[in-house]
Amino acid sequence: MVSMGVTTSQQLTRYYDLYRETEITFTKEIIRTLNLDPRQVYLKCVGSQWPCIINSTSFLAARIILGTKGGAYAYITKNNPTVSLRFCFIQSDNQPLSFFVTARVSNIQPYMDSQDLAIITLSFTQRPPDDLIEIVGSLLEANINAVRRKEERIVINEETKRKLALSKEETLVYVQNVPRHCILRDVSFSGAKIILLGLAQFLKDKETILRLEFEDPREIINLKGSIVATAEISGRKDMVAVSLKFDEKAIPLSYKIHINNYLTAVRKTQLSAVDAKAEEDKKATALAEAKARSAHINKQDTLQEEQPASDSAE
Repeated sequence: MVSMGVTTSQQLTRYYDLYRETEITFTKEIIRTLNLDPRQVYLKCVGSQWPCIINSTSFLAARIILGTKGGAYAYITKNNPTVSLRFCFIQSDNQPLSFFVTARVSNIQPYMDSQDLAIITLSFTQRPPDDLIEIVGSLLEANINAVRRKEERIVINEETKRKLALSKEETLVYVQNVPRHCILRDVSFSGAKIILLGLAQFLKDKETILRLEFEDPREIINLKGSIVATAEISGRKDMVAVSLKFDEKAIPLSYKIHINNYLTAVRKTQLSAVDAKAEEDKKATALAEAKARSAHINKQDTLQEEQPASDSAE
């Protein structure tokens, strides 16, 4: 599972409010990215557990596929009981993360006109566990930000490498299927800038595959794209800076999550700094007001002490 970073209760509430009705379908890529273990997904009712296929989920409901000949299908179609759907994800340390979501059956239909399979809608009876909100919410946010913030560049240095969980900036780029060593200079949702040996006129418009190695989890991501711009390196005629544009339809979800984790972490840091500055200003203002009130009171006391002396003089 791609690490989702530290998610606050405020962020979880935001995910729930924004995406509660947004449904994700468990395609092969999403199952792989989230490390869902389909073999450990069960429907539980009346003390028994039956294996099922999870087709999709939102924060309000899930759709599962059940065999119509099994005991689970027979029971829920007759009794419409409260059931629990068990999710299971494999974490980056290879430990399972599992939890149940309580639901009621709200719809039953044949699956693709099959007599042997049915797709069953389970409406959740309460807000699902925070783990599901975090896992699905992070994925949905990454997809949205991949469009909204696709041109935001992340310059590669020691700090950004660590926050991106990027193993190293030295990597490989395949230019027309020929591997070439390069150095990563910046990345974004939509592209990257690299430096490599070569001549600009022989690189422009060539198809590329950029190979990036990440940690937490340890994985190699290949990004398909093309060279859209080149620039010479001052003092090095044998080297060139190359701008890559990724094929938007082929960008892996796991890459989007890595980029999104970094951008949201930076945003949180900036907001925390703004909040801290606002709190300092508030305290300074309160202190100044307190001093002003104190000075005003002291002045009044002094005037009151001087008044009798004036009256005696008269």
